[in-house]
Amino acid sequence: MPGILPKTSARPGPGRVVLLGAGPGSADLLTVRGARLLGLADVVLHDALVGPDVLALCAQARLVAVGKRAGQASMPQDEINAKLVLAAQEHALVIRLKGGDPMLFGRADEEMQALEAAGIPYEVVPGVTTAFAAAAASRQPLTKRGVARSVAFFTSTNGDGQPEQTSLPSCDTLVQYMGGREAIQTAERLLAAGKSPEMPVLAVENCSLPQQRILRLSLAELAQGRLEQLRQGHSGPVLVMAGWAMQVRPSQS
Repeated sequence: MPGILPKTSARPGPGRVVLLGAGPGSADLLTVRGARLLGLADVVLHDALVGPDVLALCAQARLVAVGKRAGQASMPQDEINAKLVLAAQEHALVIRLKGGDPMLFGRADEEMQALEAAGIPYEVVPGVTTAFAAAAASRQPLTKRGVARSVAFFTSTNGDGQPEQTSLPSCDTLVQYMGGREAIQTAERLLAAGKSPEMPVLAVENCSLPQQRILRLSLAELAQGRLEQLRQGHSGPVLVMAGWAMQVRPSQS
């Protein structure tokens, strides 16, 4: 079977793969190690949400778009795995560049299994996950003494053939990744479970990018679809944080 990319050099064995976290979006939130590796890469297989400023750091590399977007036509995971393995068989340094952190909603498990089965060495370089960048951008800590001492990251997005998630984590602060329309159902479930309609909710769209927007609303407003109304005419990934730690401080008013 022909390779997806031309060979750059002949070697006795496969190259090395790095599963690399691109962070929340802004190129200057990459780790120093991540930026250095991007500058050395032969091939970069990147997610759809990795922006041009980050990709500019690996201008010498062959770029392969393998993005997956919820609700849109995207490359099957098996095909991504195959491209990753084949690229590593043909090149010295291959980077699988993932938004946020590879080990959080990054499908790292499937890709690591594929690399292990093929005998390809790899390492994982973490990135700043969007929840931390969103908390920093909004100046709302995810934990707060006397108010919130537990945090849960979750998503309602399921893979093909997987059962729908019907339960929610039980903790003080809920952080929902890919939380656009799905966040409305989350709010409905929280209200049905007895949570206060006044519970503060904070949504961050396009976190860390120039077009970032921070939206504040209540749990009741979220359940009523207010978030979708506020986002009309806008597009971009949304992270939703709910809990009393999101309450506006008097100095923020």
